[in-house]
Amino acid sequence: MFKTIKIGSFAAWKGAPQALGASGGNGRRKTRLTLSPALLAAACLVAFSPSVLAAPPAPLPDSLQVLHWWTSAGERKAVDVLINKLAEQNIQWSDIAIPGGAGTGASKVLKSMVLAGHAPEVTQLNGVVFGEWANLGLLLELDNVAGGWKKLLFPTVWSLINNSGHFVAAPLGIHRINNLYYNQAIFTRLGLTAPTTWAEFEKVAERIRQAGITPLAQSAQAWQLATLFETMVLADTGPAFYRQLFVDVDPQAFADPRLMQVLVHFRGMRQWMAAPVREREWTQVTHDLADGDAAMLIMGDWVKGELNAWGLAADQQFGCTAVPGSAEYHLYSVDTLAMFAGDYSHQAAQEALAQIAMSPGAQSDFNRFKGSIPVWRTPDTSKMDSCSLNSFRTFSKGAAYQVPSLVHRMAADETIKDAIEAEVRRFFVDDRISAADAQRRLVAMARALSKPVR
Repeated sequence: MFKTIKIGSFAAWKGAPQALGASGGNGRRKTRLTLSPALLAAACLVAFSPSVLAAPPAPLPDSLQVLHWWTSAGERKAVDVLINKLAEQNIQWSDIAIPGGAGTGASKVLKSMVLAGHAPEVTQLNGVVFGEWANLGLLLELDNVAGGWKKLLFPTVWSLINNSGHFVAAPLGIHRINNLYYNQAIFTRLGLTAPTTWAEFEKVAERIRQAGITPLAQSAQAWQLATLFETMVLADTGPAFYRQLFVDVDPQAFADPRLMQVLVHFRGMRQWMAAPVREREWTQVTHDLADGDAAMLIMGDWVKGELNAWGLAADQQFGCTAVPGSAEYHLYSVDTLAMFAGDYSHQAAQEALAQIAMSPGAQSDFNRFKGSIPVWRTPDTSKMDSCSLNSFRTFSKGAAYQVPSLVHRMAADETIKDAIEAEVRRFFVDDRISAADAQRRLVAMARALSKPVR
């Protein structure tokens, strides 16, 4: 029987080669199985039984180590779609699952594995880092199987996975970040409708607070605060200014009075949150919404996938709409799988997984469980709920309405993302830092990190 390996930290992974067997000279792990005398005797009895000798041995499946951070209930259902379809081709998916999201943990594990010569055959990669890995010559080019992808994919997704004319990743789904979720029972009981402006939001939030319920669920984790912040930048200033900040990293944009207004608004959102705002996983914050401890939540649509996995449905137990002021826009992140070339011994299996990822069935089922939408321009929409349909229609409007997420690695590199996240969190939790002080620090940061103009 084959089984997958779940690894919660690099320390746990580091011990895996000793547990499973020594590494081969090419960096690929070889499994060594040690049997006790009793088990050895039992194995011999089985091996020489007539029934076993009469049947040809089943071929051993190829195995792909897959590093990712899809560990919540909804995410695991989505991953199972890929695992099962891969198994149909006699290929084993071997998990290297990093709990806690895409933060520095997953990135550090991946880099450590590559430096140690144990690069996984497959890894979840998001955004601009594709180019960095591909330019090092480490990623398998999927040109053999991706010949017809361009006509199927949204142009934005096609551009993302195309590096110097070669396909370097298999796209899975598109997440919308700028979503407002609300507890339908609370809204119905209080006679509320989903807010479409910030003025309406404040009226709704005040009514909820008067009812003794926390209006807005929120975690103090840096990435979750920065997700709220980037959403508010888009909602309050529009896509052009957003891109000047987070794609161009333009110091003049960071000095603009509009950013000061967003900072003030961002900190002002604390009045609608439970005090103090504590660091919690996004799944815990989602539970606040599901359990009625909080009435609203601003987060990407992986929240919808999680709520669905808990047996809750859109337009029944919860509602979803765009964050006030951002209904015309799609703040996006794209899930993708990249393949490390290594010695090319797994190329056939890697290409098979890439084909599965882009197949109609996998696109439909994976994204239904994940909460996202397919990367196809013309997917099957019959199974989409109202949240997904709204996301799909907005993204389909074209590049002018599509805005790359900074926090989820679509807009800028890891250094810029981490620096802005840290400063945003520091400002949010520390009242001693004024909005003017935070803006000055962000301007200095942009000057230090922005690309020189040639």
